[in-house]
Amino acid sequence: MPRRKLSMMLQVGLTGLLLVACAPATVEDSATTSSEVVSVSSSSEEGATDSSATEMRTFTLEELSQYNGKDGQPAYVAVDGVVYDVTNVEAWKNGDHKLGLTAGNELTEEITNQSPHGLKVLEGLPIVGELVE
Repeated sequence: MPRRKLSMMLQVGLTGLLLVACAPATVEDSATTSSEVVSVSSSSEEGATDSSATEMRTFTLEELSQYNGKDGQPAYVAVDGVVYDVTNVEAWKNGDHKLGLTAGNELTEEITNQSPHGLKVLEGLPIVGELVE
């Protein structure tokens, strides 16, 4: 009987150790995108406030132009009114895309008509806000 109990305790301990070792160390390590965070926080009960919800920023075209990936600035692009962060996308290195596009601009027409990937290329990119005109 004690052997069986010891064996069970070891199995439980190893399972717990594996769960801890495989869990993301920080929120940044998880696969949650900003759009998922927004949808989760916006689905809270009506009237309830969630102080941990990330507020989406609004950008004018002039404000968006400052996020061109140059001089240490992040690289943002707007498509269909949504502003995406392309800073860490290799194809947008230093804010310039190989198709001749530059970050800091509204690129709906270019992404939908010129990109061989279309809107699918935006999937999984962090959403940082919305474009207002």
